[in-house]
Order: sequence, then structure tokens, then C-alpha cells
Amino acid sequence: MLLDLFNIVIFPGFLFLGTAGLAAEFIDRKLYARLQNRVGPPWFQPWADFIKLVSKESIIPAEANPRMFKAMPIFALTATITASFYIPLWHTQALYSFNGDLIVTIYLLTIPTLTYFLGGWYSTSLYSKIGAIRSLTQLFAYEVPLLMCILAPAMLANTWSLSEMALFYSSHHWYWLFNLIGFVISIIALLGKLEKVPFDTPEAETEIVGGTFTEYSGRLLALFRLSINVETIVGASLVAAVYLPFGFGLPAVLGFPVYIAKLLFIIAIMSLARTVFARFRMDQMVEFCWKYVSPFAFLQMLICLIMKGVLTK
Repeated sequence: MLLDLFNIVIFPGFLFLGTAGLAAEFIDRKLYARLQNRVGPPWFQPWADFIKLVSKESIIPAEANPRMFKAMPIFALTATITASFYIPLWHTQALYSFNGDLIVTIYLLTIPTLTYFLGGWYSTSLYSKIGAIRSLTQLFAYEVPLLMCILAPAMLANTWSLSEMALFYSSHHWYWLFNLIGFVISIIALLGKLEKVPFDTPEAETEIVGGTFTEYSGRLLALFRLSINVETIVGASLVAAVYLPFGFGLPAVLGFPVYIAKLLFIIAIMSLARTVFARFRMDQMVEFCWKYVSPFAFLQMLICLIMKGVLTK
């Protein structure tokens, strides 16, 4: 009981993921600035922003639904932290695992986007509703290719458990090469899930002020921001567990630095993508995902099915 409480609150739960999420925000903003030949923020800026928001009053619009308005940030953060418990981080065994936890993890990581939609919709602001509709539209664009490219390695490993997938790929060292297409697609989908450039139309400040989060302030906005930072760590951990099965067999003192290195690698790729590409319009994003990303995700599934047939003979 005490161990479960420690895992949920301290490590690898709320405290660890929150700290790592804020650190990821700093690294992302610093790399993004340096790639644009700017200095970027100091290391403590994300923590200072979070403390500043928490210390401010949360103002709820008079026409908003107060229960939904307050509950959505809490649901977003809770779902994201819960998803992390089923992902193997630096060892082949996740904190909790069962055959089917892969589907549960993907489902839990879908909930934050739905909370963005509901939070924006029940804010009753025009800008919030536009942002909410864009969040939901974007979800339908990237979720299908993300699901296909995550399921493809699972089919090759012949399991629906993330822990068993990590064990399979760590014992078959070169099989990760069959999943390179899926790795690229998962990075694209992760950018869409996190609503980062070039897929930040739901929150485009120059167009719709702040989109879904226009009416949010104080502690509630801090929770939403923290849930996005935590989702960055959990999403990158999922991609690392599925596509970068390195270091799982090492002792914890070596495996943990390898896990951090994999996270930094994925965050650096996303920062580079933010720097290179401009913002897509919503119709361009949907067309890009359905016309180009989804067929490559389907190709990844075909490759894994063929390799499974060849390798099991």
C-alpha cells in the first residue's frame, strides 16, 4: 500500500513526471531558441511560470459550466499520469502490466485531447469553441495513423502488452530496424497530440488568442500546462519503449541514464521539427495525415505482418 502510494505520488508518478515535464519544456524552448539564433529562457523559467500561475486566482466566466470548467484540467493530468504506469521506462517491466495495456495506454493518452475539447466548449467563449473544435478535428487526423504505427510493432512481437513488447525487442536486437517508418510517423503524431508547431492550430495565439485555453487562468491553466508537459514525457516514453528498445537489460543505474538520453533525443527531434516547419492550416493538417501519414502507417503494418510471417517460419 505504501509502495503504491509512493509510486503514484513520488516516483515515477506525479512528482517525477511533473519535474521531468517542466525540464522537458525548458529543453524544448532552449533548443527552439538556439536553433533560431536566440538566447532562450533560463533553466528555471518553466518552474517560475508554473509557480506564478498557481499563485494567481482562477477566474471562471459567468456563462461557463463551473463543474466542467474546473474538472477538465484535473482529468487531463490524471489520465496522463495513469498512462505512464503501463509504459516500461528503463526496464522491460512497467510498474503495472497486463495483456492489453497497450490499448489502455493509447486510450488514456486520448483523454487529455478530449478534455481540451470539453474545457473549451464549456467555456462558452467563441475563441475557446473554435480551439475546441480544432482540437477534436486534429484528433481524428493523427489518431488513426498513430494507432496503426503503434499496433504494427505489437503484431510483430505477438503481444498487446508494452512490457512484453519491450522484452521481445530487447531480446531481438535488430528487429527495431523494421519499425523505422513507424518511428517517424509516431513523432509526427506526437507533435499533433501535443499541439506543437506545425500542428498548433487549436491554440494559435495569432489567430484565436489561445484557443481552448483562452478563458483559463491561475491554477486551472497551470494544471492544463502541466498536463501537456507531462504528456510530452509520457508520449516520448511510449515512443522510446516501442521503437528504441535499447538499454532495457542494463542495471537501473545505467538503464535510467539511457532512458533519459532517449527522451532527450525525441524532444530534440520535435524541437527541430518546430523550427523547420511553419504552422499548417487545419485542412492542410487533415489532408497531410490522411493522404500521406496514414498510407505510410499502413505500410508499416504490412512490413510487420510480412516480417512476422517470414521470421516465424
